[in-house]
Amino acid sequence: MRELIRKLTGAFGPSGAEEPIRKVIRAEIEPLADEIRVDPLGSLIARKQCGDGKRILLDAHMDEIGVMVTYVDEKGFARFTRIGGVYTLNHVGGRVAFADGTVGVIGIEGKRKDPNKVPKFEQLYLDVGATSRDDCPVGVGDPAVFVRPFETQGTRLISKAMDDRIGCAVLIETLRRLEQTDHDVHFVFAVQEEVGMRGAHTATYGIDPDMAIAVDVTTTGDTPEARPMAVELGKGPAIKIKDAGMIAHPAVRDLMIQQAKKAEIPYQLEVLERGTTDAAAMQLVRAGVPSGCLSVPCRYVHTPSEMVDEQDVENSVQLLLEVLQAA
Repeated sequence: MRELIRKLTGAFGPSGAEEPIRKVIRAEIEPLADEIRVDPLGSLIARKQCGDGKRILLDAHMDEIGVMVTYVDEKGFARFTRIGGVYTLNHVGGRVAFADGTVGVIGIEGKRKDPNKVPKFEQLYLDVGATSRDDCPVGVGDPAVFVRPFETQGTRLISKAMDDRIGCAVLIETLRRLEQTDHDVHFVFAVQEEVGMRGAHTATYGIDPDMAIAVDVTTTGDTPEARPMAVELGKGPAIKIKDAGMIAHPAVRDLMIQQAKKAEIPYQLEVLERGTTDAAAMQLVRAGVPSGCLSVPCRYVHTPSEMVDEQDVENSVQLLLEVLQAA
């Protein structure tokens, strides 16, 4: 799956501007699905109708965090706002890329009271090499994403946008390997998760599933002085119990645990104190949808160097296939 993951993480696709990554995913799934459509909000939905059983929704969001230009000054420097959870400490001196290939360096104002303190977000700017407002190649409303190459260290995979292109890779590979199930399975590659789980909400409303599972990343507790958490890289996918926005439906949670045990797939249990996923939106659609979340452990979430373990990714695919057989 490495080449697939490299391709997905390298694609441009901040929240609200997902067309480039949507094209990449569509090219991958076109030969695999019985039906493909894009809903009015922009989520890509692939249907694999293997039987007349349950209507099952599998979700991964295809958008990534980024920035958006808010103002360009007379010298051509651009101010910007966040798209999703962007934090000052992670990005000073880094680079961003716009849809047309323009690259900007994130600079910081030189005049600060205490240079040893983490600067305020408002003190950052983008330098795109312009000398004036007139020759600046970017303008108000233009989005950009962070730039960092895809790297491997043994079984560790490192890139920007693992959140949640790794979930997209899991769904694509699950669709590729799905040979038989009694169910009508909908694979949703959702838009705008990073700004409020919007795509998952509308896609779920349109599909009206009997059960839904989101596939996303989760943080870990295995780095120096990390916040205590019972999730580690390389120990298997994490089956979510609870996060800051939802409590997993017991039937969905227990189904995943049961199938992991039966197939001898390593797994972990996740309680995430900060953050949430598309499952929080999906469970509240219409009269309610039994929803859960399968998480890929990930270090350095919402930085340009998110790290996952290849075996956790593979085991996530295997577990979803087992769930689709047993649901």
